[in-house]
Amino acid sequence: MRVGAWTRRRSMWLDIGLATVAAGECAWSAAVFAFRQGLGTAAVAAVAVFGLVAGSTLVVRRRWPLIPVAAALATIPLDAGYTLLMIGLYTLGAYRPEGAASRFAERRVMSALCAVAIAETVIVSTLTLGTQQQEALRHGVAEYVLVILSVLVAVAISVPPAILGLYIGAKRRLLVALTERAEGLETELGLLADQAHERARRARMEERTRIAREMHDVVAHRVSLMVVHAGALERVVHKDLDRAAQSARLMGDIGRQALDELRQILGVLRTVEPEEETDPTGTTGTAVGMGSPVDEGEAAALGLADLPKLVDESRAAGLGVRYTLGGPRNALPAQAEQTAYRVVQEALTNVLKHAPGTDVEVVVAYVTGGVALAVSNTCPAADIVPAADRGLPSGGNGLVGMRERVHALGGSFAAGPTDEGGFRVEARLLTAT
Repeated sequence: MRVGAWTRRRSMWLDIGLATVAAGECAWSAAVFAFRQGLGTAAVAAVAVFGLVAGSTLVVRRRWPLIPVAAALATIPLDAGYTLLMIGLYTLGAYRPEGAASRFAERRVMSALCAVAIAETVIVSTLTLGTQQQEALRHGVAEYVLVILSVLVAVAISVPPAILGLYIGAKRRLLVALTERAEGLETELGLLADQAHERARRARMEERTRIAREMHDVVAHRVSLMVVHAGALERVVHKDLDRAAQSARLMGDIGRQALDELRQILGVLRTVEPEEETDPTGTTGTAVGMGSPVDEGEAAALGLADLPKLVDESRAAGLGVRYTLGGPRNALPAQAEQTAYRVVQEALTNVLKHAPGTDVEVVVAYVTGGVALAVSNTCPAADIVPAADRGLPSGGNGLVGMRERVHALGGSFAAGPTDEGGFRVEARLLTAT
């Protein structure tokens, strides 16, 4: 509970009590000193009031610790304020102002104040040695002994309180620093936990996006081929049984291929709770969760070597595809191989849906540190039926998915109509480090 300048009510009552004791000691000692010096009653009363005010400065010792010390140094010439001096020096060391400059000059200031207090105490004692000397000589005590005792008393009332205050202040500041550091570490751990959750969320989103692209590429291409062959089968079933049987076989092959690819992709979705299991030998192991390396390897099986088969499927669907592979062969990462395959696959699917019957040119060239590819088709005939009317809906995600795939590997992607009225897709994948 905070009361004014005090953090606790107990601290307030302690300071009031100390100020009362110090004010009484200062007023009484100063009045006695003035009376012994033969001053008048008014002067004695004034000196007593001054001592009373000086001792009362301990009330503000926690906020302004230098004020009680200055008041004590002002009352020592009156042979008073020694209690005020001890409490003031302790408070100055324990409650000094914070700051780099204060920390740097702390010991120097305390040393100077102690030296002033010792010098004043010794001087006052020396000036009052006249009376003390007469009493000491009666008891056989030498004068130099009185001087030494004065110095020892002066040191005793100045140095120990200052050292104790510095120790308590350093301990208090250390506890505050450790508390702040602990709070800072707790805050940092909280931020790290939030960042970990955010990274996990982004990883899940990226995995979902990747799976969505895979599903789109597989379903769009294979189902589009199946729809085209189904339409051809419907047209020729009563005219050419051999061609109808061929279309049916192609549909079956395409369907099985689609199922195989979907099985590979959906394997990534298999989730096993990560938990430690103990085998009969006593060793522990952790179950494989979502996105394990095994699933990734299975899903990344397709590559540039599978492009001829993909081209043959498109030719069987009615596209005039010309495939060209050039450049010195070099090994590419599995992810780059799969990305290149998917880009060509999606480009052929788009041609099949939006420009069936046109001529398509697929060019793949190995370049330094990567591979470049381009898929372009000629201008479709004016009587081309829109893809939606032929039962081939388009979600509008084909080009977006290709761009995302290529940019994820740091490559470049471009797509747009040609001057001849066709469409061209270009991609460049650089895998060199």
